Formats: sequence, structure tokens, C-alpha cells
Amino acid sequence: MQHVNPSSTAPRRRLALAVAFAIAAAGTGVAFAQSNATGSIFGSATPGDTIHIENTATGLRRDITVDASGRYRANSLPIGTYDVTLMHNGAAVDTHKGVQTQISQSTDVSFAATNADATTLGSVQVTANSLPSIDVSSVDSRTVLSADQLAKLPIARTSISSIALLAPGTTSAARGYGNALSFGGSSASENAYYINGFQVTNPLTGVSSRQLPYDAIDQEQVLIGGYGAEYGRSTGGVINVVTKRGSNEWKGDVQVLWSPEALAQEPRNVYLRNGTLYQRGNAYAQRDSENLQYSGSLGGALVKDKLFIFAAADWIRQTGNYTGPNSVSDDEKDTAKTKRWLGKIDWNITDNNILELTGIGDTETTDSSIFAYNYNTGRGDYLGHQYTKNYNGTQTNGTPGGETYIAHYTGYITDDLTINAMYGRAHSDHEQNVDGASGVACPSITDARVEFINNKQTGCTVGATSTLLPGSKDSTKGWSANIEYRIGDHDLRAGVDNYVLRATWGSIPVGGTSYTYNDVGDGSVIQQRLINLGLDPGLYNPADFPNGYYVESTALTTGTSARTNQRSQFVEDNWQITDRWHGYVGLRNEQFSNYNGVGEAYARARHQLDPRLGVSWDVYGDSSLKIYANAGRYHLGLPTSVAVRGAGPSTYPSQYFSFTGIDPATGIPTGLGQGAYSNTYYLNGANGTPPDAKTVSARDLHSYYQDEYILGFDKQLTDNWVVGAKAMYRRLRSLIDDTCDSAPLQAWGDRNGLSDEVAAGIARSTGCWLYNPGRANTFVVSPTAGQYIDVPLSAADIGEPKPKRSYYMLDLYAEHQFSDKWYGKIDYTYSRSYGNSEGQLDSNIVQADVSTTESWDFPQIMENTNGDLPNDHKHQLRVYGTYAPTEEWQFSTVSRVTSGAPVSCLGIRPLSAGGDPYGYGANYFWCNGEPSPRGSRGRTPWTYTMDVSAAWKPAFADHKLTFSADIFNLLGKQQVTQYFETGETSNGLANPNYKRARSFQDPRYVRLGARYDFTL
Repeated sequence: MQHVNPSSTAPRRRLALAVAFAIAAAGTGVAFAQSNATGSIFGSATPGDTIHIENTATGLRRDITVDASGRYRANSLPIGTYDVTLMHNGAAVDTHKGVQTQISQSTDVSFAATNADATTLGSVQVTANSLPSIDVSSVDSRTVLSADQLAKLPIARTSISSIALLAPGTTSAARGYGNALSFGGSSASENAYYINGFQVTNPLTGVSSRQLPYDAIDQEQVLIGGYGAEYGRSTGGVINVVTKRGSNEWKGDVQVLWSPEALAQEPRNVYLRNGTLYQRGNAYAQRDSENLQYSGSLGGALVKDKLFIFAAADWIRQTGNYTGPNSVSDDEKDTAKTKRWLGKIDWNITDNNILELTGIGDTETTDSSIFAYNYNTGRGDYLGHQYTKNYNGTQTNGTPGGETYIAHYTGYITDDLTINAMYGRAHSDHEQNVDGASGVACPSITDARVEFINNKQTGCTVGATSTLLPGSKDSTKGWSANIEYRIGDHDLRAGVDNYVLRATWGSIPVGGTSYTYNDVGDGSVIQQRLINLGLDPGLYNPADFPNGYYVESTALTTGTSARTNQRSQFVEDNWQITDRWHGYVGLRNEQFSNYNGVGEAYARARHQLDPRLGVSWDVYGDSSLKIYANAGRYHLGLPTSVAVRGAGPSTYPSQYFSFTGIDPATGIPTGLGQGAYSNTYYLNGANGTPPDAKTVSARDLHSYYQDEYILGFDKQLTDNWVVGAKAMYRRLRSLIDDTCDSAPLQAWGDRNGLSDEVAAGIARSTGCWLYNPGRANTFVVSPTAGQYIDVPLSAADIGEPKPKRSYYMLDLYAEHQFSDKWYGKIDYTYSRSYGNSEGQLDSNIVQADVSTTESWDFPQIMENTNGDLPNDHKHQLRVYGTYAPTEEWQFSTVSRVTSGAPVSCLGIRPLSAGGDPYGYGANYFWCNGEPSPRGSRGRTPWTYTMDVSAAWKPAFADHKLTFSADIFNLLGKQQVTQYFETGETSNGLANPNYKRARSFQDPRYVRLGARYDFTL
């Protein structure tokens, strides 16, 4: 779509009860899904002995009998630190202390064989800050960052995505999508986010997620490929967060963090390539910025060993100034306030039954006072005010915010049988208000005439040019459950989840419309509009435009309430084939149904089968070297936002006028002259009529999915070093987008004697249809209400190429666990992402329409699109670590070096190639009348980011008081991270904006902190 920017009676009874529960659940539609908020401990010992596992902080205890093969496993353990003791004939023989579990991973704690006379042996202790041994029971490699690491490393506390950047294969997405990430070359909308097992992905678009207080994070796990069948709805990556919980000891902290304006580097100005100042500062970094944060947490036992509480909160105030481009008449003074809180209750009902309740709040508001601004004279009069809540400008940037509530139950029915169940819900209201000082609603004015510097905004526009639909909101409700059963050498799991996503969303233009001034040029633009209106292009008369200009009035209005149902089922088997070989077989099945505002399904898919296979080899049998491989298929559903324009009643009228003057105060054209070209033309056929749900998408729509293959190894060199390598290959197999080309449908009607009927059906549609590019599709048109015609078209009939997106990666790392006073990790990634489609987004133009981009609207748009894709960064180097020379001092760094992204040139499709029959202007991969292949115009510069920190814990305060200083972007380099890629104007003239900076690295800033940790 065209863009707008687990031999007594009791255990048997419990087993029977669990089986009955599972059968009943299946019969009533209840399902099970893997708990992704817990970890496990496994290992080997003498058959018949007992393994006693105890979390001394919470009193949770489990006793597991070692099976006949000499193995044991304790699944679904809450994240925490455990003492693991080998019991022989009722006596403690050996203990491993401080064993840390990790999210969705297994920790190997094995014991030497005992004999009949054994009573006690010396205790073996594993210190709490040691890294776990290599997990040879998994067939992949994952990145997990603990609360201890997060507290030490200099990381921006803005979102959970800031943490994920430490994982290989992750890159920042285009800044227009907020703090979103690209995983493994995928677009920013293809990731899944979880907090305590509940999916918190943005329910509207899939871009970003709900947030929580930074110090409430216990562990964050980042998965980029290779994950098991319990995870889905992601063709990018998974961010999985588990929050802290209370313990028997009451502990808390208070903290203040301050980033003063005086120690902040000013953001770079934006210049055109000819040296003209385009903007003071830039769009993604405020001038005179200052940030003040207060945070605190408290946790402890309400009933020792039974009932615990934990709470955390952040209050953040950010101020700064923003000035628009050199022709924009406003200068903003922004005050942004973020309030985040978390409350958590953990109840060990018994050692075999655990209940967790979590509540999270995330509210972000921005108040902007807007003033007139002149680049010669500076700030002028007060113009108005803009207020937003849980909204940052478009449907694809920012976080959804709101409140989230999660309940999670774990039941250990027997040593071998475990069940998990989760229910969660989240809700957020979104607001945006724009108020002019004079009460006049000023429309958006853009001056695209080359003489006046392309894309100048003028007039009295205040803040946003379109405002959010009143009553906008979103919600997520979901539940999941799983059953885990260990039998012999097999760990079996089965489960289901069910989520319902709802969103009310849309926008209306401020002032009722917008105006764009353009050059008439050779008149081809006017002639094309006449053709689009079904009129004779000969009606064009140059004399109608004596000043050589025309003005376009456009007013895109959208708004609808939509719902998406997502369901999945999975089964998997982790099979310990031999002592050294571990196999994994999994199968996931997903379904989605998308509903429009009146509850009619306009797109649905079933039987999205994702096989997952993997194997790992414990080469020496001591968990010191693991070689692993896996292969899998991963599906992705349609976002709820498709209903806003693709299945909602939008209007997009466009009119062309001549004009004689421009009001100097408002920028509105005066003396409008009308001609045949002024007739209302509805772009994309959006005339306000909601489409018939049966006609929105092609029949039997194939799902969006990709295949992936991974081969790697992890090697423990000494007690302190682990090295590894991983190779990955991904290939997109099927894509869902929309086409707006009705010509193949009409041609089919002409061939089959249904010309008039098909034409009428096209006229009653939105003009665009969801479909599978590069495949045969059967479209549906409705000539009259209740009448439907199937239009089967081959891939050749449609004329679109097959979607292509391939990604390969080689990652090398070396990690030194904390010892000898330091911890460090170095990671180098070589990768390439190439093809003709980024996926659900189009970063070249930072398009906000997820899965309805303009890329596949017409075959001509896809010409010359094969090449390096926007998220391609071939080289990435990450270095992070901590050095603590004394108990009082600590120094840390997070440093990244990244090669640039490919640059393209978008322009006019020349008449010699067939021109621009669809009115898409300079949005083709053509420039200067020649093909301009994707990514062929160079690259953005390499970026070098070094963040450093120092912390002092004075002895006089018993090391409970910490003073810290963090410097972000120490080198102060503000390299360009994205260029403006439109090389021509809509009239084919050279665009002076081409290759001006669209975004830079963030400027250097300093964060000063004071923290006090206390025990009650």
C-alpha cells in the first residue's frame, strides 16, 4: 500500500489427575505452551540416589530420584540461585553451592558415583558469580544477561531492546521505528517479546514492546534463531525477560541518575549536500537535553519460605529542545515523563505448587510548547501546544505502554511430570492533542518546488500534521499452559497458547487537509492525473499554470477497531540419545485470524507447521566442548494494524489546483483554479467505503515464513575462558503484502467474458488486496453486495517477482568469566542480508504500514529491487566487560564497531520504461533515467561507539553506597546512520535533499548516579 510516511498411591493419583487435566484441556480447547520464564538443572549421579535442590533465599525445595540410567532433571525451576546436594542413604554426600539457573536453559550439575559405604565427602562449591558450564542438553547457543551484569555495564535504561544490542546478529533498525531492532536481517516488526512468560509485543504493529523498570529485570535472554517449538510468531528474534522476586531477606535500594545538559554534546546539524543548513540539530536528538531519573526497589518475605513480595519503580523526566528544518515555523520545548512500576507476589503454596502474580505499569507522556522559529532571527511567538500519552508519532515507533498483569502457576506433580499455566492481560490508552495558540487549525503545508528547497514545510502548522484518532487504545489477552513429562531418555513437552490482540487506531489530518506545492515541469504529472481520472491527457493546457506551479490537496483519514486471534500448539522431544549425543525434535502449529471493525475475518491461516530439528554432541563427555546443529521453520502472522488501512474505511482524496497566491500567515494557497485535473481522485481507491471482508485478501493465503539452518560449537578452554563460533543461514520462503494492481484482474475478466462484473468488483474494493507475491493467487471481487467472483491468477499473470531475502552470518566469540578481578567478552559477526524485500517494513522510506508496504503494489515498483537490504551491516564487533581492581572500585565498558548500511537512490520511472502510471512519483529504483539497483549508491559510514563507566563503593559505607559515572559515546562521533534516499523530485528533477542525513549516532552524554542498597 502506498506509504504515508513432568510405588505410592498418592503419586499415582496425582499422575492420573494430571493426565485427566490434560485430556480435559484438549477436549475443551484449552492448550499447553512451554513456560519460557523458568530454567532447569540436570546431571548424572548414581542410580537410586536423591538430588536435593534448594533455593535458600526462598525456601523452595525439590527432591529428585536419579533414574536407572544415572540421570536426573529438575524442570521449570524459578530463576534463582540453588544449592544442589547429592543424598545417599539419607546422608548428604556432596553439594554444589550457588548454582544459577538461566531462562529456558539447563545447567549441568553432575556428581561422581557413590558406593555402598559412602557417607560424606568434601563439599564442592561453585561460586555464585561463576558462569554455568556449557549446556550440552541444548541444540543452540543463546545470550543471557543477568541483573548483576546489567547493573555494572553502561547500558541506556530506555528499553529492553537496549540490552539486546549486546547479542550477536542484532542491529538498530531505522530510527524512524523508535528503539526497535533488526535480528538476523529481518525487519523490525518480526520479533517476539516476553515478560514472565507473557507476550508483550506491540499488539498493533509488532514493532517494539511494553516496558518495565530497568532494575526489575533479573535476566534477559536474547534468542536469534535455533529456538525450540515453544517459541513462535517470530522470523527475527526473541527477547525474553524474567523479573526479580522477593526472598527471605528484606532488601532494597534507592537511586538517582542525572544526565546534565552541561555535560552533553550538542547534536549535529543537518546540511544538504551543497552545504545549505537544512536543520539545526536533528530529528532524533534533542538540543540542551537533560535527564533526571529516580528509581527504587524493595523485596522480602511476608511469610518466610512461603510468601514473597517485590516492587520496583522508575520516574524519568527528560527535557530538551527541537527545531524543525530550515523552513519549518516551529521550535519545540519538550518535557517527557516516564513512570514505570512493577509489583510481584510469589507464593510457594507447597514445594510442589508455586504461584506468581505480576503487575507492570508503563506510562509515557510528552508535553511540547511550540514557538515560531526563524533561522535568521531565532525563536518567535508562542504558537501552540502538543500533548501525547503512550504515543510517539506513528503506529510503528515508540512503545505501547499501559498496564500489564500476569499470573503464572507451576505444579510439580511427580519427579517426572510438571505442568505450567499462565494468564496475562495488558491494556493501554493512547492520546494526542494539538492546540494552536489562536485556536486556528492550521493544515500541513509542504513546499516541494525545487526553487524553494524541496520538501519545505511552511505555514502555521503546530506539531503533528495529522493527529491520532480520539479513543485510540490497544489490549492483549492471552494464556498458555504446558505439560512436561520425562520418560527414560526422553523429555517430552506439549502445549498450546491463545492470544487475542485488539486495537482501535487511526488518524485525521490537522486542519482537515494538507497542501503540497509542486512544479508543473513538462506537464507530465498533470497529464498522468488526467489519465488516472479516465480523462484525455490532451486536456492539459500549460496556460492554466502561468506561474509554473500547482498545488495538491490530500487528506488521508483512517480509523477502525480491529482484532487478531493467535493460537499455537506444539510438541517436542529432547532425547538423550547416548551419554554424549542429545537430539531434539519439535513441531509447532500456529493459526491466526485477523478481524475488521465489524468482527468479520478478512485474513486467516491454519496449519502453519514449523518443524524444528537439532542435535548436540558433548565431544569429551565433560561439558567442555559442544558441537551443535539445528534447522527449523518459523512463521509470522499478520499484524493487527493491517486493518487500519487494508481492511478499514479510510479516505484518501487528492485534488490538483492551480493557484495565484499563498497566504503569508497560514501558507494556504489562494486563488485556486480548477480544471478537469481538479476532480477528486481517491488514492489507492480509499473512498471511505469499508471493504467487504471477503475481498480484502486472496483465498487460501499462504503464511509468512522462513527457513533457518545453524551450525556451531562452544568450547571451554580453561576454567575461565569459553570460545565459540556459529554459522547461520536464513531464507524467506513466503511473504504477505498487498498489491494495488487491478489490471491483471481486469484482464482475466476480459478473457472470461466478465469485464463489467470484474470492473464493478474492483470499483467496490479498496483498490488493494493482501496476497502472496511471486505465487499464484485467487482474488475475490464483489460486483454487488452478496455476489462474489473468484479471479484465479498465476504468478505470471500478476507479474510480480518472487520475494527474496537471504541472510547468512558467521559469529565468533571469546568470553572470560569473572575471575582475577575481571569479566569480558569479545564478539565479531560477519553477515550479509540481501534480496528484493526487507520483509514487513520498508526502511528505505521508513514506511509505517506494516505488511502493507508500497513495495509490492505494482510490478513496476519492484524493478531493480534486488541487492543488499537496509538492515545489512556486514561487520560488527562487540566488546564488553568489567574490571574490579579493589572492592571499592569498578570499571566497565560496552563498545561496538559496525559497518555502514547500503544506500539506494529512488526516483522517477522514465517514460522510456513506461513512465509512472500509478502516481507513485519518485519511489522507483530508477534515478536519472537509468536503473538504480537497491543498495548500489554506497554505504553509510562505519560507526564507533564506546560507552564507559566507573563506580566507587566506599568502605566507610560498607560498600552499600555507590557513586557512578557513565559516559555514552565517549569518542563523540556522530556518524550518519541513514540517508534520505529519494534522489529525484516527483517531476524528475534532481532532489537537493538526496543523501542528506536522516539520522545520526546519539551525541555523547554523561550519566551521574548515586545508589544506596540496604537490608531491613
